[in-house]
Amino acid sequence: MVFYFTTRCGNYTLYMGKDKYENEDLIKYGLPEDCWFHVDDLSSAHVYLRLKPHMSLDDIPEDVLLDCASLVKANSIAGCKKSSVYVVYTRWKNLKKTKDMVAGAVSYHRPQNVRRMSVEKNNTIVNQLNKTKEEKYPDLYKQQQDREREIIQEKKAHRRAEEKQRKIKMMEEKQRKEELSYDRVMTHSNMTSVTKKEATVDSTAAEEYEDDFF
Repeated sequence: MVFYFTTRCGNYTLYMGKDKYENEDLIKYGLPEDCWFHVDDLSSAHVYLRLKPHMSLDDIPEDVLLDCASLVKANSIAGCKKSSVYVVYTRWKNLKKTKDMVAGAVSYHRPQNVRRMSVEKNNTIVNQLNKTKEEKYPDLYKQQQDREREIIQEKKAHRRAEEKQRKIKMMEEKQRKEELSYDRVMTHSNMTSVTKKEATVDSTAAEEYEDDFF
């Protein structure tokens, strides 16, 4: 079972597992767009934010960060009793899971890519989020596979578009060079024609002068 929530702005989905065993599936079958939240140094739920494609951590709105941090704090047995806690967050793909770790435990591939924020207790936000709560039983594996196929197709379409633009530029450059070469030929032809015309005029004038002389 997975619990789904909608952020206060209505533009993003949050989700978390029922317990640490379900968290294992969320760790394993996340999507590239997912961002993971957890209370720092305390046991808590694993809350995920589903970002829009191509969004970075810097693109997450402040109110959405607050939603995520407030929800994960409220779902920490020790953290919910404190007035404030620190919450860490990072991209799902930065989570590292090894066989020797207990259920629900994770580390990071790149610790430098983990961010940390302070959040105070905020029941108002948590209550608003809980009003949107839904229980679902998604096929996480299928969702992951479907998204991976979409990404592959997106990359192929992007490469095709780039190749098309490259060919267009090559054709435009070739045409430009041909037009430039044609202009040079025409200029040379005109110069030759003018030279011949001037020579003809000079020759005719000379002949006329000789006729007059004799």
